[in-house]
Amino acid sequence: MIRHVTEREIAYLTPEAKARVEIDRQLVAAGWAVQDASCANLTASRGVAIREFVLRSPHGRADYLLFVDGAAAGVVEAKKEGQTLSGVAWQTAKYVEGVPAEVPTALEGALPFAYESTGTETHFTNTLDPEAASREVFSFHRPETLAGWIADISKHPTAPTLRHRLRTLPPLAEAGLWSAQVTAIQNLESSLAANHPRALIQMATGSGKTFTAANVAYRLVKHADARRILFLVDRANLGRQTLKEFQGFSTPDDGRKFTELYNVQHLSSNYVDPVCRVTISTIQRVYSILRGETAMDAELDEHSAFEVASGLLPVEYDPDLPPEFFDVVIVDECHRSIYGLWRQVLDYFDAFTIGLTATPNKQAFGFFNQNLVMEYPHEQAVVDGVNVDFDVYRIRTEITERGSTIDAGMWTRFRDRQTRRSRWELLDDDISYGANELDRAVVARDQIRTVLETFRDRLFTEVFPGRSDVPKTLIFAKDDAHAEEIVQIARDVFGKGNDFVAKITYKATGRKTDDLIAAFRNSPNPRIAVTVDMIATGTDVKPLECVFFMRRVRSRTYFEQMKGRGVRVISDTDLQAVVPGATSKERFVIVDAVGATETELQETPPLDRQPTVPLDRLLRQVSFGVRDPDTISTIASRLSRLDRRLSETQRTQLTVLAGGTTLQEIARGIVGALDPDRQLDAARALVGARLASPSVEEIAAASKALLDEAVAPLATNPELRERIVEARRAFEQAIDEISADTVIDAGYSAAATDRARATVESWERFCEEHRDEITALELLYTRPYIRRLTFREVKELAQAIERPPHGWTPKRLWQAYETLDRSKVRGSGQRVLTDLVSLVRVALHQEDELVPYPEKVRERYRAWLLSQENAGRVFTPEQLAWLERISDHVATSLGITRDDFSYTPFVESGGLGRAAQVFGDDLGPLLDELNEVLVT
Repeated sequence: MIRHVTEREIAYLTPEAKARVEIDRQLVAAGWAVQDASCANLTASRGVAIREFVLRSPHGRADYLLFVDGAAAGVVEAKKEGQTLSGVAWQTAKYVEGVPAEVPTALEGALPFAYESTGTETHFTNTLDPEAASREVFSFHRPETLAGWIADISKHPTAPTLRHRLRTLPPLAEAGLWSAQVTAIQNLESSLAANHPRALIQMATGSGKTFTAANVAYRLVKHADARRILFLVDRANLGRQTLKEFQGFSTPDDGRKFTELYNVQHLSSNYVDPVCRVTISTIQRVYSILRGETAMDAELDEHSAFEVASGLLPVEYDPDLPPEFFDVVIVDECHRSIYGLWRQVLDYFDAFTIGLTATPNKQAFGFFNQNLVMEYPHEQAVVDGVNVDFDVYRIRTEITERGSTIDAGMWTRFRDRQTRRSRWELLDDDISYGANELDRAVVARDQIRTVLETFRDRLFTEVFPGRSDVPKTLIFAKDDAHAEEIVQIARDVFGKGNDFVAKITYKATGRKTDDLIAAFRNSPNPRIAVTVDMIATGTDVKPLECVFFMRRVRSRTYFEQMKGRGVRVISDTDLQAVVPGATSKERFVIVDAVGATETELQETPPLDRQPTVPLDRLLRQVSFGVRDPDTISTIASRLSRLDRRLSETQRTQLTVLAGGTTLQEIARGIVGALDPDRQLDAARALVGARLASPSVEEIAAASKALLDEAVAPLATNPELRERIVEARRAFEQAIDEISADTVIDAGYSAAATDRARATVESWERFCEEHRDEITALELLYTRPYIRRLTFREVKELAQAIERPPHGWTPKRLWQAYETLDRSKVRGSGQRVLTDLVSLVRVALHQEDELVPYPEKVRERYRAWLLSQENAGRVFTPEQLAWLERISDHVATSLGITRDDFSYTPFVESGGLGRAAQVFGDDLGPLLDELNEVLVT
């Protein structure tokens, strides 16, 4: 047996030997016994990996020969970390042919399974596949998996592997399927037969994506002998809905239900039943399993992974859920929750991946390799009678669009957000609020009342003329508190009881949300449901005839999903059973009370952005070592403002958490650390008594030390940061029960107005259309990046966009985005050419916020510097000064080489010679490291 190698020994190994240490570890984790050829014992385990196995001449040695049940079945070629593997397959194939005649093989004279690995990257080829090709896998397959694949040869002699069987699926029985579903299934099966690992199906909401997926699953299990299928859903309630779809699915062969023939599991625990052919789960629960957790908070399942994606760690190999556990992964609502760090869950499995969505975005197209096998938009679904069309009814009021003022001298009610306890106060000053503060800082009850009364008064004359009963209506609120206000006022406006209007949010109490949704779908009451986002995507409520927006939505994809709740068709009989007085559902109405249909709508931003309040983001930056004056000064201002609004209890609790320091004292300390005179005094104290004034570098070092000390209570105390954010969110709302609202206008609008700025549209179209022609666009579009972008390539892009007919400059494009949405633009982009990188990434929707490129580099540099300090790596003041210059150069030049030290600002400080003296032999590796870390 191979003994364990110590960390000290690893440090002295060659790169190839280090790779083998990691390969040993992964093989053992996957159930293999790793042995030297000199002491082989093939009975030690079902799977044995023999190192340095001598093959017959002239084939040399195999790095690892894999034995399953005592017979040779595969080979592993080991390479050093960093070496590419696509060109190594020929070498592995040579080993496959070189097994000595006396060695028993799983297949006569052949090794069916071939791996190439560096320990960090592993490729696998199943030579039994038709047109066998290598593919990247998370880790090695388990011995029992290879044994099962070998057994398949006798079980399926003409189609021994899944990829064989995908090529021989029988014709589809089209009875009971819509034409769009038939096309989707046939196109998908053609894609699978061509061995495309990922495929995207776009079908309009209401066109039966889940039913289509059930047909696909049945055909894969029955005819292709797919062992297990994972069906990922966005939230647990959609998982329960999917389970019902499978339970009700009648197989086209003999009419029996799917669940009568095959086991289907909806995961509500962290145990995956290996006998189940279909497993339904949220991606966050699968992630929890792969992290080795025995249980997960059930509430996390009720939220979309899109909302809970912070702080994810890498997934780890799980012997009970190995990468080959599922043959196929189907991802519902794949536009939403599988990107950023969630993507690693999908990358873990050695499986075909199928995406389902009504609203694909650029992230989805990119993830699925542009392999769109079905495109079925809403417009086509309406023509086919699969969807109903919609009209937009617009309600505009004075307070909604302009806000209002509560005058000084008025007794005003304030309510605590968390406890909802109210108090009254005689105002000393006016409280003026704008439209953006409505229903957050201030609740204007008459604004809600005016909107709902206008809807009520015009419902049976303009919105649904001739009707006498309120149609099923879904109102989208800003948050749970806003939803609560709408529910209370709606009951009063319509003069109905509690059953008539229901709140369906995560915080709804009294009844289970599934029961509330079922009642909204199947019973006459509730007639109006108020939600935030719980049933914004995926939830099927066919009788719904009115989608009511009382919140703005900036994401085009999310808006389309919310709008899609109303498109589903329903029979006249079923509609009349839950909505007395209704005749038929020929359309639905979007009631727009906030201009949602007239707002700039953007594609869904990448599944790696963290939607938090500004203070939360600032505190997180500080925890990662950000110390720039603008950020630190802003935090001081926010803490001072927060301290004035805290209750005594809150202030005491935060002071205790901060070790006896109040928020006001922390803010004062920050302001003091930012004082230039104090920074100069601190620098003088550091250098001691001497005639010469401190250098710029010494002042910078002293400044950093002061700032580190000032923000230490925040940077080193996660609980304090969390409680500060909680206190900020618990601010009281002013209840405006005085201002009277008036209707500005109410009536039908045309379809949602497209007012996207022409410059931004044209720029984004340019990036999309020319991404294969202009090197900079090609490199920025491809993730993971093929290689690092160069300044010359960015300059070529700048020259290309400057030419007619566009005449663009970074400054002009930056200003266009500021005009479009100033809240998503930070700083100014007119200073350096590298800001084009940020503009391209926003245009390609890889990033949601437009940030100057140098600012991003500075943030990465500070985070890197903090990680070095945490690792015990200490830099001298002179080294820190050089590092600052290097990071500044990278920010404007996209990298640094030794040649750059011949120019400003390096030459003034001694150039390459001095830098070599300061850093010694570390200079070269350090430059490589900074190029890697700072340029992404």
